[in-house]
Amino acid sequence: MGVKEISAGGKSIVIEEMEDVCESATGRVLTGSWVWESALILSEWMTAQREFDMRGKTVLELGAGAGLPGLTAAMLGATRVLLTDIEPLIPALSRNVEANGLGDVVHVRKLVWGSHDSPGHFDLVLMSDVFFDPDEMGALSETLKSVSGEGSTLDRGVPHCVSGSGLWGNGVAHVGALCF
Repeated sequence: MGVKEISAGGKSIVIEEMEDVCESATGRVLTGSWVWESALILSEWMTAQREFDMRGKTVLELGAGAGLPGLTAAMLGATRVLLTDIEPLIPALSRNVEANGLGDVVHVRKLVWGSHDSPGHFDLVLMSDVFFDPDEMGALSETLKSVSGEGSTLDRGVPHCVSGSGLWGNGVAHVGALCF
């Protein structure tokens, strides 16, 4: 692990991966401590899409981990990006924002899904590799409802984002989400 320089659409993004942030119950390194392949694919896809314009958008990344998709959104012109995850990952997320000089656009905060601590409404919600625990789907659905505004739209461009979980059947019908 350590510091990686990742290219997304010809732009260089610096990401610090951590190997010393562990789950207290098991001692295993937290899965959000490194960049997953899905985050790389989502970031590259975002840079390749001409019809999907980030400029002027407000963007929330749920389960940001190292924050690559959210940082990519900022570099593509999003006016406000909020990277969220659990408390142990917040310091490294903050360092990644600072390392890329994006502190004026990108902010970081702890967000526990389903906590009724909504960070507000966003035009777009990014999620990369967050669907691994079926027990979290109800809480994730509540969070998605709380961040969806009147102008939010659902992008069903990635079918496996919505299949099998029943997530969208829980009332979330108006949220811009890109899931890989």
